[in-house]
Amino acid sequence: MTQPAQTTLDDAIAWGLTPQEWQRILQLLGRTPNPTELALFGVMWSEHCCYKNSLYWLKTLPREGKAILAQPGEENAGILALPQGLACVFKVESHNHPSAIAPYQGAATGVGGIHRDIFTTGAFPIATLNAIHFGLPHEERPRWHLEGVVRGIADYGNSFGIPTVGGQTLFDPVFTETPIVNAMSVGIVPQDRIIRARVHQPGYLVGIAGAPTGKDGLRGAAFASRNLQTDRRQEDLPAVQIGDPFLEKVLLEAILEAHQKGYIVAMQDMGAAGLACSTLEIAARSHLGMDIYLNHVPLRHKKMEPWEILLSESQERMLILIREQDLHNVQKIFTRWETQFTPIGKVTQRPTVRYFWGKTRIAEVPPTALMAGQGAPIYRRPWREPHYQHTIRTFQEQTIPLPNNLKEVAEFLTQHPNLCSREPITRQYDHMIQLGNRSVWFPADSAVIRVPQTQYALALTLDGNPWYVHADPYIGTWITIAEARRNLLCTGAEPLGITNCLNFGNPYDPTVYWQFVNAVQGMGDACRYWHLPVTGGNVSFYNQTEKGPILPLPIIGMVGLIQPITRQKTLAFQNPGDLIYLIGPTSSSLGSSQYLIFYHGIRLSPPPFFDFRIEDRLHQLIQALWKLPGIQSLHDISEGGLWSALLEAAIPLQKGFHIQWEPTIRPDAFLFGEGQSRILVSIQPEAASQLEATCNRYQIPFIHLGTVTSGDIRVQNQNWETIQYWTQLYQSGLKPYLPS
Repeated sequence: MTQPAQTTLDDAIAWGLTPQEWQRILQLLGRTPNPTELALFGVMWSEHCCYKNSLYWLKTLPREGKAILAQPGEENAGILALPQGLACVFKVESHNHPSAIAPYQGAATGVGGIHRDIFTTGAFPIATLNAIHFGLPHEERPRWHLEGVVRGIADYGNSFGIPTVGGQTLFDPVFTETPIVNAMSVGIVPQDRIIRARVHQPGYLVGIAGAPTGKDGLRGAAFASRNLQTDRRQEDLPAVQIGDPFLEKVLLEAILEAHQKGYIVAMQDMGAAGLACSTLEIAARSHLGMDIYLNHVPLRHKKMEPWEILLSESQERMLILIREQDLHNVQKIFTRWETQFTPIGKVTQRPTVRYFWGKTRIAEVPPTALMAGQGAPIYRRPWREPHYQHTIRTFQEQTIPLPNNLKEVAEFLTQHPNLCSREPITRQYDHMIQLGNRSVWFPADSAVIRVPQTQYALALTLDGNPWYVHADPYIGTWITIAEARRNLLCTGAEPLGITNCLNFGNPYDPTVYWQFVNAVQGMGDACRYWHLPVTGGNVSFYNQTEKGPILPLPIIGMVGLIQPITRQKTLAFQNPGDLIYLIGPTSSSLGSSQYLIFYHGIRLSPPPFFDFRIEDRLHQLIQALWKLPGIQSLHDISEGGLWSALLEAAIPLQKGFHIQWEPTIRPDAFLFGEGQSRILVSIQPEAASQLEATCNRYQIPFIHLGTVTSGDIRVQNQNWETIQYWTQLYQSGLKPYLPS
């Protein structure tokens, strides 16, 4: 193989680089890059890898916290300290572009990739959550996305053996061509057994473990760094990776055994940009170099160019660093698990990464030159407020006609895909696999999993509301953080920290960038206010077609601690005769509610009522309610308003309710408005006075709304059928769109 030729500006532009970036590369290298080196820069400087259009703002997010064990970017995932010397490792990632053109494989490999980020740290994954968004399911293409994504998540998670325990599924026409598929994984590891993604001295062997390298996923990072084009779907298919959950399972077991025996020194997942990214990242973090021999990489396809080997995103692969004397033992372990570990290079003192084919040097680059926040460019793009904001600011709620029949509205919303039962989706996920005695409690506002051999549990949630953020990115993201925290508190958990996945359109569109900047600022202010560290996350730009961008969608993953386990709370009504209280401010706000958007067809309105000071007092009140005797259930009120919360509390144990209220505000706003800072509580009658006194102490308004019944439902003294009637409606919403 001959030494590669040099490149030109036209070659750089073909890799998505700008003339200014080309000049920057020439300065960093002190020479003209060859084609393989230029390919490295082209992929590593893509938005997907280096966050060049988002990093400036991401660095403004709060990173400090008493439980933080790793700063964002230091490791493959966020790490939080838990009691008894354990740690929680968690992260959320997107796989939006692949899922748009190959829903099954896109979603499946998204799940596989996020699990690898977790066990790369030495943690054993214990749970998966997902946030998936589609166009309206009665249309053919969104239904194809929905079926493929759900099946991909289910097949990979069930086969890999990790339970899927929570998340959200929402529908809106803007996601018709650009579905959003975000996956979150959570794992547990002893603090003294965390595997780091860096080393402190040269001499270690560099090996590749798992699947052989093929041509699937080539240019995947570049594919995720541009708008989707509906007329290029077939051309983009080679950028989609192919997953194998069974191979990933044996890879996990082999890694955990090798780690338990002390053989693994450092490790990095091969995700975006494959071998190139993993070698460069470890070298850059270590302030060292590597010599990598591409002719030693096990290949699935015989004829692969060096740049293809470097940039392939074949799944189920890890880069593992070991001591040279441990090679034989490590290979024995991987062989016993019917997978492979192949040495491909060595850590060097020289601070460059050199790639060879035999004795021929294919490329040589300083790793820091390609890294986000180091040599890679950082931009602050222009932004401006969208014109639609004027329509939102001038919205008048009094122009919305009052419905003649509230029960008909309730029936419409109960069956709506955004508010109905998710059982046709969740029944495809195994939420109990491998849990053993790690009981999962349902129903609650958060998923809850007991940590093995402890007396505490983790509460997990994944939240986002694109309509609120579209109406006001700053306030909408504040609300997303507040709701996630409220979900954990209502489950009995102390929130510990967050991760995020920020899904937006093209950052070169000034109105999209305005949405992004304001959303990040809202997230930062909310997390600083509640002392929540942002442990890391993901940015997914370019969720946009020629028809326009998606609704802006920051997804928040939050982890909380329930200690002791007995503090865990349910959302379900328990006994007839218990009293029902609505706690929190009532308002006439209809803004950005499911009722306003999908019943009235009004898509531009302000976000719902929100005051972070009231929200904070409510959070303190919820914590006080943990200790109050007689509390039977706690439930957050969010999408669908009070009516949806009542049904969600009534259906699990098939209870009914009688409710009534003073008609001081319009009844549709009371039942279906989504004003924030509210919860639904049921309590034994003898404890009601203590509840009311506690609310008064925290200056939170409350309404004694009614009573739990054995099954019949009355609203404002009108008979509204029975819980069986509403359960059938609730369960019917998604049944036509998913195979039984």
